[in-house]
Amino acid sequence: MYASERIEAALERALSLTVTPNDGPSSRLECPPKLAAALRYSLFPGGGRFRPRLCLAVAMSCGEDNPDCTDAAAAAIEILHCASLVHDDLPCFDNAATRRGKPSVHRAYGERLAVLSGDALIVLAFQVAARGAIPVPERLPALLGIVADSVGAPGGIAAGQAWECESTVSLAAYQQSKTGALFAAATMAGAAATGADPAPWRAVGLGLGEAYQVADDLHDAVDSEAEIGKPVGVDAALGRPSAAIELGIDGAVLRLNRLLALAADAIPACRGADSLRALIAAEASRLLPKQLRRAA
Repeated sequence: MYASERIEAALERALSLTVTPNDGPSSRLECPPKLAAALRYSLFPGGGRFRPRLCLAVAMSCGEDNPDCTDAAAAAIEILHCASLVHDDLPCFDNAATRRGKPSVHRAYGERLAVLSGDALIVLAFQVAARGAIPVPERLPALLGIVADSVGAPGGIAAGQAWECESTVSLAAYQQSKTGALFAAATMAGAAATGADPAPWRAVGLGLGEAYQVADDLHDAVDSEAEIGKPVGVDAALGRPSAAIELGIDGAVLRLNRLLALAADAIPACRGADSLRALIAAEASRLLPKQLRRAA
């Protein structure tokens, strides 16, 4: 099964946990219909799904021996990413009207359900990771620790969002938390799902995550909403840290390329190292906004 098919199937299985019967012999837990609809709306259709694809690629490079555990790890990472987007779009943050070319969750279902959907997705990620590791329980502590660290304080995505509430912030610290943390979780969880040491994979994920955030800053600065499916000019309007603003367009492009090179160089010795470098190179080719690619 191709990686994309594995990921979509894993996400469907994850979503089924929100509507399946309770363990009791005669009782059934029913998810509120609007919340169930908002959860599906948040997950499908997805974007590039690069984080879970990266998780699977690392697992296969480390000698994947339990696909169910790997799929659960990859699904958990993508569910957390989608949760962060739901919260990021809320009126108290970006107040974004669109996401992935359609109305954002709070525009489609209302602000209350958007908050609850984001919260429920975060919990769902842990439910999925825990169930996926049942056949290999010795791997669960590392896997859950990685997932937890990517979400909370001091360096998870919640901390990354919280830096926007501070008067001053280091661009690197902001990007490592807001985006790098979940990419680091993707690479580390891929290794942990196979029983391999996840620590050497952190640098790979952090480099890729920072590169993705720099690319996002560039898209926000030079693209149109029609091109990327979400509002643009948000960083400048809200005074957000941005590589495009702080370093200039040319400087941000140089930083993007440098981060991608560092990520590729950080790949530990493994049988799939060449395939991983090829995956990073393929992803790098599409990260720059189209007009910057044409200029290059």
